[in-house]
Amino acid sequence: MAYVKWVFIAAFWVIVLAFLHYTLPQTDIARVTDTYSQRVDPGANRWFWANADTGESTSAQGRDVFFIQSRLSGDDVMIYRNEDTGWGWPPFFKFDSANLQAEAADVRSTSAEPQWVAIRHYGWRNEMLTIYPNAISITPVSGPDARIIPWMNIIILTLLVAFVWAVYVRWRRFRRARIDPALDEVGDNISDAGGWLKGLFRKR
Repeated sequence: MAYVKWVFIAAFWVIVLAFLHYTLPQTDIARVTDTYSQRVDPGANRWFWANADTGESTSAQGRDVFFIQSRLSGDDVMIYRNEDTGWGWPPFFKFDSANLQAEAADVRSTSAEPQWVAIRHYGWRNEMLTIYPNAISITPVSGPDARIIPWMNIIILTLLVAFVWAVYVRWRRFRRARIDPALDEVGDNISDAGGWLKGLFRKR
């Protein structure tokens, strides 16, 4: 049973870490190579796409989505979708996908004359599932070696760890004060009942 317990605990934390890794913003240093718009009909992977564009019909199955092609500082290809998040999840409250597409088009560059930018995004890139990270902002940087400190992630993770620790400490106090004494009392009652039954059978 101990193994089963630890398997469930490990699975829980893997899900939590995967959720945080997908949701929290990340920053890539890259150069934009192209921008385009494409008709998308989300299927089984619809969980990895934003809702229909803010202010437009949400009943349509397919929609046009902006995309940003890029080359990372390590020369790997990366493609981002550019969708509004609106008031939904994750709570980035992004309503300016059209403006961001114009900014991306304005900083397109070639390998001969690269213009490096920091692309802030959330989500994952997976070719098999056809999912793309969602670009949030684009900021020019000095070069491919630029370093961006993820202050927001540091603050959020610090607050999350503090919250989990506070809940854990209070749970341990509650368990010691209420649950453990109750379990000890139940165990004592069971022991007393067992002793009484043994004495009863001995008399017979």
